[in-house]
Amino acid sequence: MAYAPSELASAVLAIGALGTAAYGLVDATKVFHGVSSSGFVFITEFLQRVAPSEKGIPAEAAITREAMRETLRASWLNGAPLSDQKNAAKSLVKLRLNATTAPDLAQATGVDAALLGVVATRLQSGLPLEQEHQNVYGRFDLLLATLVDRAYQRADQRYRNTSKAVACVIAVVLAEVAAWSLQTSGTVTGGGTLYVAALIAGLLATPLAPVAKDLASAISTAAKAVQAVKGKA
Repeated sequence: MAYAPSELASAVLAIGALGTAAYGLVDATKVFHGVSSSGFVFITEFLQRVAPSEKGIPAEAAITREAMRETLRASWLNGAPLSDQKNAAKSLVKLRLNATTAPDLAQATGVDAALLGVVATRLQSGLPLEQEHQNVYGRFDLLLATLVDRAYQRADQRYRNTSKAVACVIAVVLAEVAAWSLQTSGTVTGGGTLYVAALIAGLLATPLAPVAKDLASAISTAAKAVQAVKGKA
């Protein structure tokens, strides 16, 4: 069966709209912490690595591991810019640096524990850092930033992949429900082929959603170009 370019463009837009709706429903599941939690697990693992114990940290402080986790989780669920989340995570961990926590942070980042302890003591006392201490602190800062970046990149990748997978399932379900509704109402006939078409539309919905408008426009433009060439031939 042949389709006019305008019909094909309309189909692409409709499939893209289905994908957008599916993504919207996935985003709504943040209320239940389902999809988003699949990625946040990497940030939790990062916190466990840099804050394995609470020695040297007051129980009610905002820099306990659980308090940091809740702070970072709030930003994660609210969709704050990834760069801001990384900066917040790095700052919170650096605020934990003291003579007691220095060995744990040194082990997590791979710097010299004794020198990092001296750095922590000098920072708390307001004393200037000597060149040797500045080098250690700079190395600590760089390695901590690397750990933060890795945790957030893995978390974001897991979240995006999970979102795409769930959105695809939702799009297929919505398409099949629509096919069933059309068939039972007698609006469209086709038996099994209708459900196959719905399945294909659902599978294409999430990949097409971000580019549906551009693709539909490209189809229309290409059709006009072909007609123009054909008319001159």
